[in-house]
Amino acid sequence: MLAEIDTAANARQYRIAISVFFFISGLGYSTWASRIPSIQQQLHLNEAQLGAVLLALPIGLMLTMPVTGKLLGAFSSRKIMLYGALVFNVILSLPGFATSVWQLALVLFCFGSARNLLNLSMNAQAVHIQHMHHQSIITTFHGIWSIAGFTGAAIGYLMVTMNVAPSYHLLIISILLLGFTLVYYPKTYADQPIVSDIKKPVFSLPDKSLLKYSLICFACMATENTMYDWSGIYFQKVVHASKPTATAAFVIYMIAMTTGRFAGDKLVATIGIKKILHYSGWLILTGLSLAIIFPYPLPAGIGFVFAGFGVSCVVPLVFSLAGKSKNTNGGQTLAAISTIGYLGFLVVPPLVGFVAQATSLRYSFAIMAICGVLIIGMVRGIKTTTP
Repeated sequence: MLAEIDTAANARQYRIAISVFFFISGLGYSTWASRIPSIQQQLHLNEAQLGAVLLALPIGLMLTMPVTGKLLGAFSSRKIMLYGALVFNVILSLPGFATSVWQLALVLFCFGSARNLLNLSMNAQAVHIQHMHHQSIITTFHGIWSIAGFTGAAIGYLMVTMNVAPSYHLLIISILLLGFTLVYYPKTYADQPIVSDIKKPVFSLPDKSLLKYSLICFACMATENTMYDWSGIYFQKVVHASKPTATAAFVIYMIAMTTGRFAGDKLVATIGIKKILHYSGWLILTGLSLAIIFPYPLPAGIGFVFAGFGVSCVVPLVFSLAGKSKNTNGGQTLAAISTIGYLGFLVVPPLVGFVAQATSLRYSFAIMAICGVLIIGMVRGIKTTTP
């Protein structure tokens, strides 16, 4: 009995500690994002120059993702998470001190690499902790990341209105998050990597058994980032709404996504993972179809809410399923799946822009509706058990 109580207490401790690391990731990233306009002005960058330098972050993320998978196969995800968080938080303090485009590009490349180390390792930790619980808990971690994102944006807005320089703002948040890292790291789960006899190259595709998971993540992350980049523009140019209304459309999408993540674990206990993934595909398809067919504020806004709920739980639940694969290292599995997923995150939003330029934004949003169809189709072939 005492052993069961001790185990439950440890599981709760691990859960709280990893929740803090998800908060660190979300707050750090949104803090940087909130000061992009200020740094653009500080370095006198035009839109083309800013767009080019911002590419350094996802390039750093993508290039280091396979390397992170190898590291997670050789070392504890706990140790990788510590180093990733420390480097992530230190580099967060640097963009405000950049005095040239090349300095900023180098900082962002390293920031993307560190963010990748932190995110993959903390998701691997989350999968380990999920195995300690009979009920689903994994979507709540991602909900905490979203709350941290809102918090970082709010603090950023306050700093801008108070005319606080990006260098001081980023440095303050960096020191705060370093403190959180050092306090909560000892409370995280000390896992051991699963050593596989199968040797794979650093850059390799997921196994066939994981390919469906990868494609589901691709479709979901493509939709999610397209909504980040294009939802406000869609409301302005297609729905012909005012700028405040367009901003509100993005906010309700984000609120729906965050709410869905906090509700996801309870839904898993009620209807199961497979049904949630299936319904998520339908929500994406229905929501974006509604916005495409009826480009008016109310139906398009409802469509964005559906899309927010649709993308909310897909990635964490796929990670949870993939983490149950036998004889595989959880961190390496997540890295392989995330590599494909982030291709959708990075490639599809620009594709939406090209299609919009050639035809219209309404037609380009149909790409996202097709992503919903892809999720529905891939989920049918997945075998699941209750968490």
